[in-house]
Amino acid sequence: MKLKIKKPEKNKKSNKSLDRILYIFIGLFAILIINIFRFITVDSNNIVINSYNPRIEQLEQNIIRGKILDRNKNVLAETIIDKDKEYRIYPYENVFAHIVGYCQRGKTGIEALMNYDLLKSNVGFIEKTLNAISRNKTIGNNVITTLDADLQKKAHELLGNREGAIVAIEPSTGKILCMVSKPDFNPNYIEANWDKINNDDNSSLYNNATQGLYPPGSTFKIVTSLAFMIQNLDWEDYFYFCKGEDIFGHKTMHCYDKTSHGRENLARAFTMSCNTAFSDIGTKLDIGDYRTVADRLLFNQLLPYPLESKASKFVLNENSTTEDIADTAIGQGKTEITPLHNALIVSSIANGGMMMKPYMIDRVENINGKIIKKNLPQLYKEVMSVEYSNKLIDFMKLVVSEGTGKTSSVEGISVAGKTGSAENSGENPHAWYVGFAPADNPQIAVSIIVENSGTSTKYAAPIAKELFDLYINNKK
Repeated sequence: MKLKIKKPEKNKKSNKSLDRILYIFIGLFAILIINIFRFITVDSNNIVINSYNPRIEQLEQNIIRGKILDRNKNVLAETIIDKDKEYRIYPYENVFAHIVGYCQRGKTGIEALMNYDLLKSNVGFIEKTLNAISRNKTIGNNVITTLDADLQKKAHELLGNREGAIVAIEPSTGKILCMVSKPDFNPNYIEANWDKINNDDNSSLYNNATQGLYPPGSTFKIVTSLAFMIQNLDWEDYFYFCKGEDIFGHKTMHCYDKTSHGRENLARAFTMSCNTAFSDIGTKLDIGDYRTVADRLLFNQLLPYPLESKASKFVLNENSTTEDIADTAIGQGKTEITPLHNALIVSSIANGGMMMKPYMIDRVENINGKIIKKNLPQLYKEVMSVEYSNKLIDFMKLVVSEGTGKTSSVEGISVAGKTGSAENSGENPHAWYVGFAPADNPQIAVSIIVENSGTSTKYAAPIAKELFDLYINNKK
């Protein structure tokens, strides 16, 4: 006969208690994992979206801010750690000051625009989770820009100690290749020198390329020519005899050095940048239609640009005087434009009348080089027909081969350009140049202004020559 051994009730109760404790620990661990996962995938995104959110400091304690790189992956900004202290380093110092920006004392430039991506890490979930548990920082994503460090460095060098701005764009895509503004500052010392930089008389923090409003001078003859061709189907029959000066209303207009250009058609007046001919053209325009052309070219409206910029101004109306019209037609008077806007206009001409949306962020990659997101070129709007863009290209080629823009010519490369000298309150005029190369297959368009320097032929067009030569010949 078998004896049945009965387990003690005490052991059963003990096992049930252990099971409950085990389940509690499993539940708590599951809650921990869920909260970590939620923070990584949801909450961290919401925190970073607003760069002024005070909780962003908490996130920065867990993420090492990613790098900002140029199109060839040259480092424009990176975070280094020395003795457990982090430093944001800008290897090119002043060269990219305004476009890359800084991330102390607030954030500006690309540092502000891409703050979310630089403080987000798209490495694997397991790696993120282990870092979160062990309180080790995760490395943020890298931002690859459209900027060309060699071109930017050259533009910065060529502008020298003079104030002004240089913008270069790839016409077919809208990619910003370089953007230089002077005076500038060294973002490596923004914290240490904040009071000095923020309060200096030169407005070093101000980006002249996007916020500087200047009289466009003779570069505006592009707009006047376009308006005249659109309004007059017989524009090729136009002629004017330049004597070096002429009277419009109660104002005497002069050509440069009072040069008499003689008999001119539209192409010749454009090539020689004849002020009196263009003042005459201006007085023949319907002002409402003139304004329509200016509006189509984005005057009096914000540009499709993601960072801070100012709207250019075209103020003619039905009450404008003959003197105002004559001034405006040659880019003087109350007309104002930013260098970026001038670059977009000339890029549109180079691109068959199609204005591409300007952008400076090519893609975002994680630390392992995996592409997280990629930006593609976008058409913003058609600003003129291909017929008129082709005519303007022909005019601009003549400017370089026969006219005022000869100093922008590059051996072996066809260049199209327009010079401008803009009178202002300073002792000398601002020197302007806009153009692109190669003229028949444009790869780069530039807008250059050198403040209070003198003529474009001497101070702006030669800068364009150097930039065209560097960029195009380096790509061969």
